Amino acid sequence: MLESKFSHIDIVVTSLERSLAFYRGLLEPLGWSDGGRIVGERGEQVQYISARGQGVAALGLRERQSDAHGIAYDRYAIGLHHICFDVPSREVVDERAEWLADQGAKIESEPREYDYTPGYYATFFYDPDGIKLELLHRPDREG
Repeated sequence: MLESKFSHIDIVVTSLERSLAFYRGLLEPLGWSDGGRIVGERGEQVQYISARGQGVAALGLRERQSDAHGIAYDRYAIGLHHICFDVPSREVVDERAEWLADQGAKIESEPREYDYTPGYYATFFYDPDGIKLELLHRPDREG
């Protein structure tokens, strides 16, 4: 049977430069690296950041081309609620949370264990555009 997974997720950001700096700073210590650049369907630059290893996934960033929404991002409107990144240990969750605090990122919840599944240890925070993100360690994902 074929293994199915997400290949990539593209998000639209206010400033590609600002968001690239944020996501590179967050993800490069976790083994992510520049995954290439393409030109989007409207001629816009799309920059990918890719995870290494088995089941490679990528996050694409592209700068907004519309002001159609009268309000800032709302995770409870139709669309994306949040993006979760698996990390190899609780220590990595803690270290990245410290990095986020040092960067002045808005943190919704400090690292702690949640009762979603046994050993679910996470922190929730926001990117520069207010998109909710999560760093998660689960013992069943070790190794």
